[in-house]
Amino acid sequence: MWRWNQTSLEDFILQGLFDDSFNHFCLFLLILLVFLTAVSGNSLTILLICADPRLHTPMYFLLSQLSLMDLMHVSTTIPKMASNYLSGKKSISFVGCATQHFLYLSLGGAECLLLALMSYDRYVAICHPLRYTVLMSRRVGVMMAVMSWLSASANSLIHTSILMSFPFCGSRIIHHFYCEYPAVVKLVCGDVTLYETTVYICSVILLLLPIILVSTSYGFILHSVIQMRSAGSKRNAFATCSSHLIVVSLWYGACMFSYMRPRSQRTPLQDKVGSVFYSIITPTLNPLIYTLRNKDVAKALKRVLRRDIVV
Repeated sequence: MWRWNQTSLEDFILQGLFDDSFNHFCLFLLILLVFLTAVSGNSLTILLICADPRLHTPMYFLLSQLSLMDLMHVSTTIPKMASNYLSGKKSISFVGCATQHFLYLSLGGAECLLLALMSYDRYVAICHPLRYTVLMSRRVGVMMAVMSWLSASANSLIHTSILMSFPFCGSRIIHHFYCEYPAVVKLVCGDVTLYETTVYICSVILLLLPIILVSTSYGFILHSVIQMRSAGSKRNAFATCSSHLIVVSLWYGACMFSYMRPRSQRTPLQDKVGSVFYSIITPTLNPLIYTLRNKDVAKALKRVLRRDIVV
C-alpha cells in the first residue's frame, strides 16, 4: 500500500486535444479566440454591473456571480491546456490535478445551483412584482450566491478528497485536456464500483433538483403569462425569461450528456466534446446571450462608454 501511495503522488500526463498537425494548430487558435471572448465578455459583464448603480439589483447581482463562475471556469482549464501545447510538455502534478478537479467541479456545481435560484428570481419578478423588493432583497440575493458557492465547494471537496486518495498505478495518461472525473477515475487501481455509483447518484441529484426547481418556477410563470391580458406584458415577460431559459438549456443539457450517461456508453472522444461544450462554449455564450438580449446591460455599456468619451 505504501508503494502505491508513493506512486500515486507522481505527475499525470494530459493527452490534450491537439497534435502537431496544421489543422489542429488552427483549432488551437480557435479555442484561444473563444477563450479570450469568454474572458472579455464575462469580465465586461461584471465590471458593468459593478460600475452602474442602476444594475445594483438582486437579478444583476446573481448575473455577476454567474459571470464570475464562467470566468473562473474557463481560466481553470484552458491556460494549462495552452501552456502544455505550446511548451510541448503534457505533465500536470498530482497537486495541480487535484486542484483543477476541485475547481472545475466546484464551479460547475455552483453554476447548476445558481441557475436554478435565478429561476426563482424570475418567478418572483413576474408572478409577484409588487412584492419583489421584499421577496428578493439584496440580502436574499447574497444568501443565494453564498449557498451556491459553499454547497458546491463542500461537495467538490468531498469528491476530490476521496478520488485523489485512491492509489494510481500503471499508466498515468489522462485521456483528456484537464483532470475531469471520468478520465481520472479510469486510472485508479482496484475496485471503484461503489464510489462511481455514489458519484453518479450525487450527479443525478445535483442536476435533477435544480431542474425540478427551474421547471416549477417556469410552470408558475407560464400560468401567470397566460392570464395576462396585455400583449405587451406578455412580450416583456417572455423577454425577461428567454435569456435565462437559453442558458439553462445549454448548461444542463451539456452536463447531463457528460455526467448522466452510464460508463459503458462513454468514450474518450465523447467526454472531450461534452467538456469542450460546457467548459468553454457555454461560458462564452452566456455573457453574449445576456448582453445582446438585455436592454439594461446595453444601456449601461453606452453610459460607461459615453462617460469615458466625455472624460
